[in-house]
Amino acid sequence: MPRTPAQSRAHWERTADRMLLAVRPHATEDHGLIHLPGVPSHNGAHSDGLEGFARTFLLAGFRLAGAAGADPHDLAGWYAAGLAAGTDPKNPRRWPTFAECNQAKVEAASIALALHETRPWIWDRLSARVRQRVLDWLAPMVGNLMPGNNWIWFQAVTEAFARTAGGEWLQQDLDRTIALTDGWYAGEGWYSDGLTGAGHRNFDHYNGWAMHLYPLWFCRILGDAAPDGLLDRYRRRLHRFLRDQRLLIGGNGSPLIQGRSLTYRHAALAPIWTGALFDATPLPPGETRAIATRVLDHFTGHGAVDTEGLLTLGWHRPFRGVLQGYSGPASPYWAAKGFIGLVLPPGHPVWTEEETPLAVEQGDFHATLTSPGWLVSGTASDGVVRVVHHGGDHSDPARPHADDPGYARFAYSTHTAPETPGDPTLPGGSAGADPLDNAVVLLDAAGRASHRRPATRISLNGATAVSRSRAHWPRDATWDVFGGPDTAYALGPWITVGSALRGSVEVRAVRVDGDPGPGHVLRVGGWALAVDRAPADTRTARVEGADGLLSSVVGVRGLPNASVVPATDSNALGPASGTPVVETEGPVAHATLHIALVHLGATAPAAPPSVTTRARGTTLLADVTWPDGTVDTLRLPAPDPAAYTPWKDPARA
Repeated sequence: MPRTPAQSRAHWERTADRMLLAVRPHATEDHGLIHLPGVPSHNGAHSDGLEGFARTFLLAGFRLAGAAGADPHDLAGWYAAGLAAGTDPKNPRRWPTFAECNQAKVEAASIALALHETRPWIWDRLSARVRQRVLDWLAPMVGNLMPGNNWIWFQAVTEAFARTAGGEWLQQDLDRTIALTDGWYAGEGWYSDGLTGAGHRNFDHYNGWAMHLYPLWFCRILGDAAPDGLLDRYRRRLHRFLRDQRLLIGGNGSPLIQGRSLTYRHAALAPIWTGALFDATPLPPGETRAIATRVLDHFTGHGAVDTEGLLTLGWHRPFRGVLQGYSGPASPYWAAKGFIGLVLPPGHPVWTEEETPLAVEQGDFHATLTSPGWLVSGTASDGVVRVVHHGGDHSDPARPHADDPGYARFAYSTHTAPETPGDPTLPGGSAGADPLDNAVVLLDAAGRASHRRPATRISLNGATAVSRSRAHWPRDATWDVFGGPDTAYALGPWITVGSALRGSVEVRAVRVDGDPGPGHVLRVGGWALAVDRAPADTRTARVEGADGLLSSVVGVRGLPNASVVPATDSNALGPASGTPVVETEGPVAHATLHIALVHLGATAPAAPPSVTTRARGTTLLADVTWPDGTVDTLRLPAPDPAAYTPWKDPARA
C-alpha cells in the first residue's frame, strides 16, 4: 500500500534513526571512532574508525537539522562527545591527522558539513577548548595541494566552515577550487571528475554526489560571503543535470549501475534532494520524493542492510567485486548524502505533495546525453533504463589501461550489473580480468580477451554512436585498472564499434582494422544477468534472469557461434550469473563488418530491426530499419594511423 506524504517522511526518519543507532555498539567508549566489523580498507583500521564517525555524523547532521533540534536519541550529545574525544591530542583513540592519513581529508568535509547544519545544537554548545581543537584539527587543510578531482571540494568546504567559525582559511585555496571546477564542467549539467589527459573522460555518480553537492553547500556555508553570482551558476548547472538524472532511475527504484564507489548506494540521491533544497530542480516535488523513496526502498529490500542494521559492502547483497582499495567497513555510510531531504522541513512540498510516476513509468523514452557520450533508452513495460556508452572511460588517452568494468563496458542499466570477478581490493584481485559482458573483444590463441581503454568517441548523433579503440592484452600480473608499466601490454588492431539504440534493442556493428594475429576470434557480449541457477543450455546466446528479464544476442552478420558464459560470485546482483555471447566462426578478417542485435527486456522483441550494409570508400555503413520504419545509419570509418599517437610495444621494439 502506498504511503501517505506524512508516512513517507516518518519512514525516512525511522530509517535514519535505525542506521544511526545500529552503529553505536561498535563505537569506542568515548564515541570518537566507530569500528564497524569487516575487512579494513587499505587506509587501515584507524582511518576506517574516523570514517565511521564522520559519515554517520553527516547523517545525524541532516536528521537534526530537519527536526529543528528535536533529538529523542541524543544525537547531538553523542556526537559532541565524539568530537571532543577525536580531537584530543592526548587521547590514544584520537582521530588521525591529515599527515598521518590522507583519507582524513575526505572525512573532514563530512564533519564540516554536519557541524554547519547542527550549529545551534552542537557547535555553539561545545566548550571553547573543544571548538578550538576541532579548528586545529582542520587547520592543516589550508594550503594543502589536493588531488585534481572532487577532493578539492573537501578542502573548500572545510575551509568555508572554518572561515565562519573563526578558524584558518586561504582565499587562494577557494579560488583554485572554483577555477578547477569551471574547467571540469563539460556542459549540459555534467562535470568530469577532474581531467584525464586533456579531456573530460570521468563521468559517473561523482558528478551528482560530489561535483554538484559540494559547490552548493560551499555557498550555503559561506552565505553572503560567497562570491557574487556563484550560487546562481551552480544552481543553473544542477537544474540542467537533473533533467538527465531523472531519466537514469529504473522502475525498480535502482539508480544506474555504473562507475566506482557503488557501495555508496543511496548517495545517488544527493543531487535529487540538493536540487529541491536549493530551488535548483526541474522536477515537481512529488517526483523528487517518488524517486527518493523508491531508491531507498530498493536498497532496503535487496540486502543493503544486514541483520544488525548495518549497511553492507556491495550494491544489493554483500559483494566485494564492486569495491575499491579505499572501501572499508564504514564506507557505505556515504549513503548519508541520500538523506539530505530530511533537512527540508515537514511542510516543504516534497513532503506534502503526492508522489508522481517515475520518468520510465510515464512512457518509453530515448535521450542522447552529449557530455558523457551516452545513448539512453527507457521502456515503460519493464521499467528498464539502458545506457549505451561511447563516452569517457576514466582513462588517460595517452596510454593503454585494463578495462575497468564500471567504465569500459558498452552498456549499463538500472537492472543489470557488470561482471566483476575477484576482489579488486586485494593485490591481483580482478586486475586484468577478461572483459565479457557488453564487451567487444578479440580472443587470442590462448583465449584471452583484449581490452579497449582508452577509447575515442567518433560520433554521437540521435540514436547512434561510434567509438574506436586499440585492442591490447595484459602480459602479466602487474597489470591493473590504472594502467600497468610499459612492459605490461601487447598491442593489436583497431576496433571500431557503432551502436544504434531504440527500445530494448541495440544494433552493435563492429569493424576490425589491422592484423590481429593468427587465430584471433571476435566476440560480442550481451547483458549479464543474475540467475537462479547456472544456465542449463549454453548453446544459445539467451539468458533468463532471476528477476524475469531476458538477455539475448543474435549475430546477424559474421557472428554465427552463440553461447552463454556462466559464472559464480562475479555479479553484484546475485551469486550466479550468465552472459550471452556471439563469436566469429574463425579468425576475424581485416576491414570486415560484423553485426549483432543485443537485447535486454522483459520479453523478446516482437519484431527485430533489419540491417543492410554497404561501403562508401573506406567507410563501412549499416542501415538499420526499425519496425516502425525509422532508419538509423551507422558509419564506421577506417582508422587514420596519422590521427593517433601510436603506442610503442617494448616487446616488439
